[in-house]
Amino acid sequence: MHRIRPLLALAAIAAVIAPSVPAEAVSLISHRAGYRLTLDTTRPSQDVESAAGAMLYEVVDRCEGWTVEQRFTLQVVSRSGQAYEMASDYVTWEEKDGSRFRFRLRQATDGTVVQTLIGEARIDPVTSAGEARYTAPDQQTVALPRGTMFPMLHTLRLLEAAERGARVFPAPIFDGTEEDGARDTNTVIIARLAPDASHAQPKLRALPSFRVRIAFFDPQGSGQPEYEVGIRYFVNGVADDLRMDFGEFAVRGELVEYEELPGGCN
Repeated sequence: MHRIRPLLALAAIAAVIAPSVPAEAVSLISHRAGYRLTLDTTRPSQDVESAAGAMLYEVVDRCEGWTVEQRFTLQVVSRSGQAYEMASDYVTWEEKDGSRFRFRLRQATDGTVVQTLIGEARIDPVTSAGEARYTAPDQQTVALPRGTMFPMLHTLRLLEAAERGARVFPAPIFDGTEEDGARDTNTVIIARLAPDASHAQPKLRALPSFRVRIAFFDPQGSGQPEYEVGIRYFVNGVADDLRMDFGEFAVRGELVEYEELPGGCN
């Protein structure tokens, strides 16, 4: 089965990568977003005739931490006529200082659960290293390397780096979607985009955004990305214009529903 990654993907940035200038304040917003998923026809596949589905993503500021819920379904039809459905249910809680993270992921093919991952992780604020403790599918503890970040903190730091003018943002990230711990990631910040007065979502029209591409690598692998995703990130953390590359085929995600949600410490 193809890996389904959380939307918010990806502790320090080298001085040669990000200029030493203050970033404008970046503040992530609580919101619910719905995406229409379709086959990316600009990347032809030899085996896939069609792909269509939906993704619902919700993030809420709980004062001391963030909760994230993501549900994903994708129906895929091969050129030989074989069809199957991929589905994912992903829930996390992340402390805002990046020190603690809880996760639950269930993935299914045609209604049969093929993977369940449940556990929690911690990062030592002094050493910036930590560990992930899994309770499913098996009880195990995996070390997390120095500089590992959880998804929401990664998004915040990425946007801050982009505001400073960085072009590249490398960091290990742990999101609870792998049984063997963190993945190395490298994010290329392709462009800063001016506010778009014609955007379909009125509340996003006045906001600048960044187009980025994130590649995920197995630290013990060949050096080729396991998975890549292209995202347009608005400065408030809302994502649009997704492109998820599963290797054999790629899927586009269009933001079709958007709602700001209450959150924070009030």
